[in-house]
Amino acid sequence: MKQITFLIMALLLTYCSNESEMQAQGGNSGTTMTEKICITIGGTTQSATLISNAATQALVEKLQQGSITITLSDGGFEIWGSLGFSLPTSNQQISAQPGDVILYGGSNLCLFYGTNSWSYTRLGKIDGLSGSELRTFLKAGESQVKVTLSLGNNATAIKQVSTNGMEVKDEYYSLNGLRVESPSHGIYIKNGKKVKL
Repeated sequence: MKQITFLIMALLLTYCSNESEMQAQGGNSGTTMTEKICITIGGTTQSATLISNAATQALVEKLQQGSITITLSDGGFEIWGSLGFSLPTSNQQISAQPGDVILYGGSNLCLFYGTNSWSYTRLGKIDGLSGSELRTFLKAGESQVKVTLSLGNNATAIKQVSTNGMEVKDEYYSLNGLRVESPSHGIYIKNGKKVKL
């Protein structure tokens, strides 16, 4: 009996430790998703891994309708500019690092090659580039940089939903498998079928 109690306590301590570590590394800023977007600048495309939050879910749903091209300008430590639409925010004081993909003010995209602390909504991180490679890719110091966001060929999609005999509720899912609380215009999965709203 003592051994079972000890085992349960050890498991609880491990769980609590992992929870604390996750909160220290990002708290409610979201957890890493497997969803990636493509960022194309000047004919070069890099992937960025998104975190899971309302903003990235809305962004992916927007990109499922097609790629988005925007114009960004240098801000001294990032290139930034208007998306042309708003995304949900979950702002918190963070220190953005090189490679971070950030939402500022609900409608501005920031791609960082330097660092800055401010109240932002974190979207994700550009994959696998060194500091100098980031500066080159993001055309640091230039203005009017054309940036295209897309899902590329790595876009995931739900082909079929299995209910395994369970009662089906009127829940909406995005094409990449994320449950959507308040769907807006777009294509969703509802009761195992694709629907357009």
